[in-house]
Amino acid sequence: MKKITALFAYVLFLLTATAQTDQDSLWIRDNYTKMEINIPMRDGIKLFTAVYLPNDKSEKHPILMNRTPYSCFPYGKNFSSRLWGSHWKYYCRENYIIVIQDVRGRWMSEGEFVDIRPFNKSKTGTEIDEASDTYDAIDWLIKNIPNNNGNVGAFGISYPGFYATMCAASGHPALKAVSPQAPVTEWFLGDDFHHNGAFFQMDGFAFYSGFGKPRPKPTTIGSRGFEFPVKDNYQFYLQNPPSKLMELMKDSVAFWKDLYAHPNYDDWWKARDARRAMYNIKPAMLTVGGLFDAEDCYGAWNLYKAIEKQNPGIKNNLVMGPWSHGQWSSRDGSSMGNIKFGSNTAFWYQNNIEIPFFNYYLKGKGDVSNISEANIFISGANEWKKFEQWPPKETQPRDIYLAPDRALSWNLPAYVKAGSYTEYISDPMHPVPYTEDVHERRTAAYMNDDQRFASRRPDVLTFETFPLEEDLTLAGVVTANLKVSISGTDADFVVKVIDVFPEDFKYPGEVSAQGRGGGGSYLMAGYQMLVRGEIMRGKFRNSFEYPEPFRPNKIETVKFDLPDIAHTFKKGHKLMIQIQSSWFPLADRNPQQFMNIYEAKEADYKKVTIRIYHDGTNASSITLPIMR
Repeated sequence: MKKITALFAYVLFLLTATAQTDQDSLWIRDNYTKMEINIPMRDGIKLFTAVYLPNDKSEKHPILMNRTPYSCFPYGKNFSSRLWGSHWKYYCRENYIIVIQDVRGRWMSEGEFVDIRPFNKSKTGTEIDEASDTYDAIDWLIKNIPNNNGNVGAFGISYPGFYATMCAASGHPALKAVSPQAPVTEWFLGDDFHHNGAFFQMDGFAFYSGFGKPRPKPTTIGSRGFEFPVKDNYQFYLQNPPSKLMELMKDSVAFWKDLYAHPNYDDWWKARDARRAMYNIKPAMLTVGGLFDAEDCYGAWNLYKAIEKQNPGIKNNLVMGPWSHGQWSSRDGSSMGNIKFGSNTAFWYQNNIEIPFFNYYLKGKGDVSNISEANIFISGANEWKKFEQWPPKETQPRDIYLAPDRALSWNLPAYVKAGSYTEYISDPMHPVPYTEDVHERRTAAYMNDDQRFASRRPDVLTFETFPLEEDLTLAGVVTANLKVSISGTDADFVVKVIDVFPEDFKYPGEVSAQGRGGGGSYLMAGYQMLVRGEIMRGKFRNSFEYPEPFRPNKIETVKFDLPDIAHTFKKGHKLMIQIQSSWFPLADRNPQQFMNIYEAKEADYKKVTIRIYHDGTNASSITLPIMR
């Protein structure tokens, strides 16, 4: 009966949502007029732009801009479904002038496309970058679009989030408010293509095999991506290491060749760090991201921090909710994967933060007193918290130490004899999967997925506390400080922070679990929730610019930061730390020899023995940001 009731409620929800969408679509098409314009840039190139104008003439309206490499489709008289299929519909109800622009070199815009085009702070004359293209577009719009009030805002998610960031750097006086959301910020250290130098091949290849194909002239037709002959992504990438992926990509994708040509963090990568443009920022800023964003979690946290550091005193806000990539723009944010958050967090964000933010700065309507410096959802506790700064001033770092017998201790293990370690064999021909299930494409839910499958592997070390006697809230950066030795000359290190649920845990109203696909809900008793995980390519442990081999069997330090965390481990739960040396096929395999991994052949991948030390002299620890 419970299953039937739940199914009925879900069907009713879908029918209601569909009816509302149809109603929104009709209203918008009745109350808006669409224009298509080619806006000239300072070097003569024209950028294709779709403008949706409210028919209301009772007052002047602000402009809200979205610049994208993903097309301002549909072309012609038809309206974009984004206007009613996402939270953009709220802006239509407020009679915003909506502008969507194909960026330079993409779709119907002229010019040459350059990935994450570097910001040129010294440009003169007809020299361009994405900031100048935005400036020129804004300047044309406020001078030529009828009935605008002279105020412009910009927003975008993911790659459009990068263009929103560059918009903030444009310096145009009409630009009053900008919201980079899950912004592509740094593609070597933490976003999309690499994490701490480790190549995220699965996202990179699946995306770029289509997106990266050249477009010789303006077009309304996109490129097809790669047709995977093997639907099991673990098997496909095991058969196709990066050296073979280059062959599959052929010779047509310029950025893929550039990526392989720059295996270390050189000036080419540094020029593409969006934070370099974040000086002298004038508009109000609202950086948004997801705690469980598989693509650009790093970008949101670190763009906010750069703006804050490099522009003291400006209006700079941060929002981090319990979301996957872009989930905050959806109809619902009450859950992700198997984890429930107790409320519709997306709806709350849209109506309490984003809409009021733009209304205030672009329309002079309402106020922003309820939007704090940092507006953070604390998962585990399932509640929004407002902070005057991030990390919160109430947060204090404290080390928790890896101990013998797979334990975690708040005390330095001084009593443990020298040379104490736990070891495992890392075999790149049998890498640790990033998720339990078989998929063709990467899942979003792996970011908070159950880690029990990994705990059962001999090449994954698991350390955990006793059940907590009181709640433990972490808010800020987690730092891994490992004392390691390896029998080879290179290895990766994956550190995962995990919330272990009690054996009697279940969500209210949860029906009996019967396994995945078995007709019941997932078994949450004993669930090992991934709260935060990150990988470090060992050869970059001392420098991302100048990699170094390990000295075989010598104890060395591997220290690195994980993206920020905002989570409460409830009383009765346990804190777990997992350590492993592959996270496949999310990240490419390390051959565990010091070499250019992009050139590694099958024979180069070698087993190594890895030891993690935990004695008083060589104490491996995790620094946790504990909120008092």
